[in-house]
Amino acid sequence: METKKLAVIGNGYLAGIIADAWEKGFLEGYRFTGILGRSREKTEALAGRAGCRACFSIEELLEEKPDYVVEAASVEAVKRFGEAVLLGGADFLVLSIGAFADETFYEKMKTCAAARGRRIHILSGAVGGFDVLRTVALMSAAGEGKLEARMRTKKGPASLQGTPIFKEHLMEDEQESRVFAGSAEEAIGLLPTKVNVAIAASLATAGPAHTGMEIYSVPGMVGDDHKITAQAGGVKAVVDIYSSTAAIAAWSAVERLRNLASPIVF
Repeated sequence: METKKLAVIGNGYLAGIIADAWEKGFLEGYRFTGILGRSREKTEALAGRAGCRACFSIEELLEEKPDYVVEAASVEAVKRFGEAVLLGGADFLVLSIGAFADETFYEKMKTCAAARGRRIHILSGAVGGFDVLRTVALMSAAGEGKLEARMRTKKGPASLQGTPIFKEHLMEDEQESRVFAGSAEEAIGLLPTKVNVAIAASLATAGPAHTGMEIYSVPGMVGDDHKITAQAGGVKAVVDIYSSTAAIAAWSAVERLRNLASPIVF
């Protein structure tokens, strides 16, 4: 099996998990070629663990001709480096899906990937089930009934601080309360860094403007609980995932890379 070259944008917690997975043998068939980060110390330390080049510009990262580049940094990094990654001949695996809330950017990246024969992989992050959600959406597009898509997200009140939907009384409330109801598009506009899941789920189903969304504040809750429902043509799919850690996002990147390298694809 041909060894594929792998690079990562980011040098933090999520990038570290991907390096750990490689060290533990979960990424057989890959070798690291570069880690791109801003902090010299952290980037060199992570690159040392992965046995690859520490990079401080996208040009340096792409000089190593990676087959796949995983973004594990930020929405800003996706927008800043995404087009260059595709033009450089690599597929782009994206964790900060919030970048694609910008429809103009989404279409630009889609066009660029098609023109270069590359692919952008929307990673599942804290959720999953995109295959069945997209299947239900496809059935609807083929005339198998109207597509209905909606999301319900539950978060602890502290995680909502600094957002337009936060109210001080939420920190004292003893009962859960609904703090937002509208479309995924509206939710993304209000909480661009808090609802990556809404962006991913709506892109997989009815689109941000036509996917309903509710957000609840739950006293004492740690982590997030996301429930996504899509139905059409007598089929109803429900994906409900709770996670108290962001680690699942990085492991979704590892799982995708393993699938890409596997002779059997799930």
